[in-house]
Amino acid sequence: MFLRVLAGVPALLLVVPAACGEVDGQDAGAASGVDGRQDEMIAESMVLEDGSHGPQLCLGGVMDSLPPQCGGPDLPGWDWKAVSGFDQSHGTRWGVFVVIGTYDRAAGTFTLTRPAVPAEEYDGTGLPEAEDNEPVWHTPCPEPDGGWRVVDPALTSQHNFDQTMRAARARPDFGGLWVDQSINPAATDGNQANGEERLNDPEQMILNVAVTGDPSAAEADLRRTWGGALCVSPAKYTERHLVRIQRQIRSTPDLLSSGIGDGRVEVTVVWDDGSLQAQLDEQYGAGAVVVSSALHPFQP
Repeated sequence: MFLRVLAGVPALLLVVPAACGEVDGQDAGAASGVDGRQDEMIAESMVLEDGSHGPQLCLGGVMDSLPPQCGGPDLPGWDWKAVSGFDQSHGTRWGVFVVIGTYDRAAGTFTLTRPAVPAEEYDGTGLPEAEDNEPVWHTPCPEPDGGWRVVDPALTSQHNFDQTMRAARARPDFGGLWVDQSINPAATDGNQANGEERLNDPEQMILNVAVTGDPSAAEADLRRTWGGALCVSPAKYTERHLVRIQRQIRSTPDLLSSGIGDGRVEVTVVWDDGSLQAQLDEQYGAGAVVVSSALHPFQP
């Protein structure tokens, strides 16, 4: 089975079930406006009902099985007879819908205020822009004279690449590692023949390493084992520090997923009105944790 994520929720390193209650004074309750009314929220998400629970809104990860498996806020009043575009198998019903309603964190419910619409049929407003799933190549170092190229062919084997990655991760100032394949023609030429092998060519990639220490010193160390294109850039936090933060916020109410990317901890919750982001900024420093919501305020 594989885990996939719907409704623009990023696929991250750790997916955990939502929790209810309070953390550091954050109240559990309904999403409400300044006048106390409950605000309408919108989401594009799978709705699933099986033998263990009634209809639920799967705002987090979905196990890609047949039938799928997922959970989330209960959907009181949901009527499968009132909707189309769903599947059923082995006592499970599921479909992807655009839902508009009110969310009550304390009760763990999402109550529809407007009819649900199959996602492929929805042509209204209110949904966030779909994420572009195309790879984003990013190398922060300026391009060297002569372009990104191999500087020592004797140190560009897969063994050298693996050895250098291990050396980078073993550094006490290690902040992150990623590969930029924008210099590889296989990334853009549309030729599917031997695509995986061509994309994994160590001579056609830029190895990126981020460190909290001196980038020049780190580059000199890594050049002992890597002769391909290399960019060593500064990081604000070590990966070890970010992992520690990630573990500490596991009890956050309504947590759907968390992971580490772009030198920060990325967190998705059912709904945050900004108070959770402010709390985490104060606790860990601005930029250490970025919060996103699976639900979004609906503007008719």
